[in-house]
Amino acid sequence: MRSVSKARVVRLGLVVVGAVLIWSNIPAQDNQFDARLSTVPIDARNRVQITGQGSATAVLDGAELTIAGSFEGLQGAANAAYLHESPVTGVRGPAIVDLEVSGGVEGSVSATLDLTPEQVAALREGRLYIQVHSEAAPDGNLWGWLLQ
Repeated sequence: MRSVSKARVVRLGLVVVGAVLIWSNIPAQDNQFDARLSTVPIDARNRVQITGQGSATAVLDGAELTIAGSFEGLQGAANAAYLHESPVTGVRGPAIVDLEVSGGVEGSVSATLDLTPEQVAALREGRLYIQVHSEAAPDGNLWGWLLQ
């Protein structure tokens, strides 16, 4: 019978532990969504008021969605932010929940909320987006689709 060295057993154990750690992180990656916040499509008359940029990350844990993001460069103070659901990625849809937003031309958006099964499906399909409004652009200043 062939003997196995202690060093070989330790190496094999490390490989197994490493594989388990990598495998256990895969679901977390599948549940993270990122958004690049950029200017909302506009018409020529209000182009000057709509400026800025930002980013956000959302993490889904079961049905609980946690959103955290930041923005800068607005022409007026941010005064509202919403999570919207769209029928298709890239097309506007109705607001489904208010997000917390800091005031000012730079700040943050955040929320922790429970989604319905239909909203979870919409998130996974890329149909949820964040929209930030400002005093200078009350119909929407920045928006960003939550995508994997």
